[in-house]
Amino acid sequence: MQRTARKDNPFERTVRSQLYARKLRYRIHYPIPGMKRTTCDFAFPGMKIAVFLDGCFWHGCEVHPPSVKKNTDFWLSKIARNRTRDACATAHLTELGWTVLRFWEHETVATIADKISATVEAKKMSASPHRGARTLEDVQRPPG
Repeated sequence: MQRTARKDNPFERTVRSQLYARKLRYRIHYPIPGMKRTTCDFAFPGMKIAVFLDGCFWHGCEVHPPSVKKNTDFWLSKIARNRTRDACATAHLTELGWTVLRFWEHETVATIADKISATVEAKKMSASPHRGARTLEDVQRPPG
């Protein structure tokens, strides 16, 4: 278990590289506002989108339940605490108006990248499409 990468594991790097190839820019290990020592895997802070890529073992996936043979009580307790922290982080971000996207490591990278891209595009479209645009009257009005 000590060899398991806590951050920047191959799964995270692969998803991020897919997004980067789609010209999406993000911040990695972004701190969750108002929650000390808690970060999301990456975020689009301007659009308030937080992305979490959860490992099946560490976050207690129901499709792939953890199979532990040694120190069972410790590991099951640890996973339960992780799940509780995940729920608190999601609820906190949602309260602050963030869109929270959570994915399991058993999901395909292409599907994850598609869903993230679609969410980012939807946020861009819902933002004021004419922000900073000038009206016809502004263009025709002489300066002064």
